[in-house]
Amino acid sequence: FDADFVPTKNFLTRTVGFFKKSNVGLVQTPQSFYNPDPIAYNLGLEDVLLPEEEVFYRQLQPIRDGAGGVVCAGTSFVVKRDIIEAAGGFVTDSLTEDYFTGIRIAAMGYQVIYLGEKLSAGLAAENIAAHVAQRLRWAQGTLQAFFIDANPLTIPGLKPIQRLAHLDGLLHWFTGLSRFGFLLMPLAYSFLGVIPLQATAAELLYFLLPYYLIQLTVFSWLNLRSRSGLLSDIYSLPWCVPMSLTVIQVMLNPFGKGFKVTPKGVKRDRFVFNSKLGLPLIILFIATAVSLWQNLSTSVMYWGSGISATDAQMIQGLSLGWIWSIYNLIMLGIALLIVVDVPNPDLYQWFKLRRVVRLEISNQTVWGMTTKISEIGAKVALTEVADLRLDTGNTATEQLPVTLEMIEEKLQLSGVVTEIDNSSEEATLRIMFDPLTLQEHRTLVEILFCRPGRWQRRETPSEMRSLLLLFKILLKP
Repeated sequence: FDADFVPTKNFLTRTVGFFKKSNVGLVQTPQSFYNPDPIAYNLGLEDVLLPEEEVFYRQLQPIRDGAGGVVCAGTSFVVKRDIIEAAGGFVTDSLTEDYFTGIRIAAMGYQVIYLGEKLSAGLAAENIAAHVAQRLRWAQGTLQAFFIDANPLTIPGLKPIQRLAHLDGLLHWFTGLSRFGFLLMPLAYSFLGVIPLQATAAELLYFLLPYYLIQLTVFSWLNLRSRSGLLSDIYSLPWCVPMSLTVIQVMLNPFGKGFKVTPKGVKRDRFVFNSKLGLPLIILFIATAVSLWQNLSTSVMYWGSGISATDAQMIQGLSLGWIWSIYNLIMLGIALLIVVDVPNPDLYQWFKLRRVVRLEISNQTVWGMTTKISEIGAKVALTEVADLRLDTGNTATEQLPVTLEMIEEKLQLSGVVTEIDNSSEEATLRIMFDPLTLQEHRTLVEILFCRPGRWQRRETPSEMRSLLLLFKILLKP
């Protein structure tokens, strides 16, 4: 496991049994995260958008499992020690030592299998810079395959179908180049006088529209509701420029950059604009807007003065450019929102967990239900009326001592009430725990992270809801 990952209590009972087969060398499980990734958090959609990795673990890893090409992800896996030793230890020639270690084990004739159960959770990158840096490191490490002995395309021992599965993973990182290219192509209409793709309105209606609608209809169905077609593009846009540069750099100088650990435990008390990611997007946004304006002006000028057959054909070719430019402007606008990290003042994640609790407070015993719990506190909705007040005029007494007992877990914690909200029928208390003993902290961690079935599969929003979310993102203040 990575240091920030926490397994559920049944992790070993669900994975070790596979090793009864002597040819099983490694069992990989999905990565889950207990905090939202920065893309969802910065857009205010942390309860809606799924982590970027979800499509990989829900759709791609099972497919790769069928081909014998499962990726060892470096955490949440079990491997036989004697097999690791026989393989010469972890592969250290690359930044992604886990991936190539799995390849070497498979090349030795052992099965690397995938169990699609969420049995652990870790901390996702907490700002967009760390999120992008992590993916650039993965890209560099994976593409180093072309320059090391553990190259899945040439290493002895793999079957052709396994090599094909790994080739797909290697080529994936080149999609950043194509995405960057699709941002640049509409600019050719106005700045270069070139029409890359010519299409009449009828051709768009008969060919592009049906294809696009079918793609939207089946996209999330094919990936088992892990990614929406309309929302898919926002995951890759913020880092398509640095990804393109990284891919080119790795092909020219594969070992030019060393390993950098993703920073974790980061908090912010203000908005932070990431200029390294944002500046290329701003330039592209302005260039696309100017290009669209020039194309529209050209069309209006031609139509107003009468046009020849050649000019009419050119204007028909521009129609796709208009649609393309408008789409790019919308997506670039959303990408610019993503590269602005919003405040995140709390180092600890608050989980929506409901637990019956008994409170001893102000010489009263009251019952309630937790709405959120973290490692440092809880929010409790009282289920009965209680006469509780904070003396806000006296800083020495503005916090009420309280003892909280979780009935089911038989866990008793002391703390203080820091906030009382009486805006609804049920009063809600915000409680901050006193420093916990080691045993109290372990019990609380088990409640928050380690219960079997703790990390449930979520589904991406439908395409219609995704469309509404795009408008919501663009129109939010």
